[in-house]
Amino acid sequence: MTFCRITGTGGYLPGAPVSNDDLVARGIQTSDEWIADRTGIRFRHFAADGEQSSDLALHASVRALEAAGRAAADIDLIIVATSTPDQVFPSTACILQNKLGNRAAVAFDVQAVCSGFVYGLTIAEKFIRSGSHKCALVVGAEVFSRILDWEDRGTCVLFGDGAGAVVLEASDEPGILSTALHADGHYHDILSVPGQVCNGAIAGRPLLQMDGQAVFKFAVKVLGDTAQELMSAAGLPVTALDWLVPHQANIRILQSTARRLDLPMEKIIVTVADHGNTSAASVPLALDVAVRDGRIRTGQHVMLEGVGGGFTWGGVLLRF
Repeated sequence: MTFCRITGTGGYLPGAPVSNDDLVARGIQTSDEWIADRTGIRFRHFAADGEQSSDLALHASVRALEAAGRAAADIDLIIVATSTPDQVFPSTACILQNKLGNRAAVAFDVQAVCSGFVYGLTIAEKFIRSGSHKCALVVGAEVFSRILDWEDRGTCVLFGDGAGAVVLEASDEPGILSTALHADGHYHDILSVPGQVCNGAIAGRPLLQMDGQAVFKFAVKVLGDTAQELMSAAGLPVTALDWLVPHQANIRILQSTARRLDLPMEKIIVTVADHGNTSAASVPLALDVAVRDGRIRTGQHVMLEGVGGGFTWGGVLLRF
């Protein structure tokens, strides 16, 4: 039987960190104390003018390939999770493929907002386990700074740009133990960017809008439920979990999820202070940090979870 394992991780944050005080200096009516107390965020990164999601994805992908000991030519599947593609089409995955110098991989984008990376990883696992592909590159990449309303202090302080990537390869030993994906479009309006290109012009409002309280309540519930679902599917108790790597949106969501699962915060990988909410990039960014600093090690049980607009949510349980 064919299984699959993550063999390399990579992350990339563009430019210099932008502090909460830097945002205040730019004229946003807020404070470091207000942002940090409510969200845990202290810094975020913004892409430079002309720097696109595929550029951030390229940096993260090169680092993941180096960690896996693979060349770009070894990749036969490229999935990019993004809500901020370079252009309407072709896909950011195809643009990334070209920048990598790969001309043979299947390449496509996944749009599930902050759940995009776990959606992409789950899809890649199905390709590999089917036997049709052997080596996948799964990337989350975002330039959310381009879709923020800088007059809305409740949302513009929350988000940043970045990319994270993993190499997923066929294996004789189980690496991904269980997966779970969900969506409920009934909640589509509590987090959205309700704009579109129409007849060469922007129709609607192409900026992020969010009902923060509704998102908070929904996220805590489904992250807890999904964790239980993943552990049950793998036949393991929650106590067997070594690390939870959740979507990095808000420290209070992470704390509430930990309480709901009766997990100590010491088992939660938290990087939100350093880059804010990077949407589909946040889970692979956090994973890469914890792999490279030695917290996540071979043989450990690691859970990745995301929740985002749609609403979409899901997770992947790994034996690393």
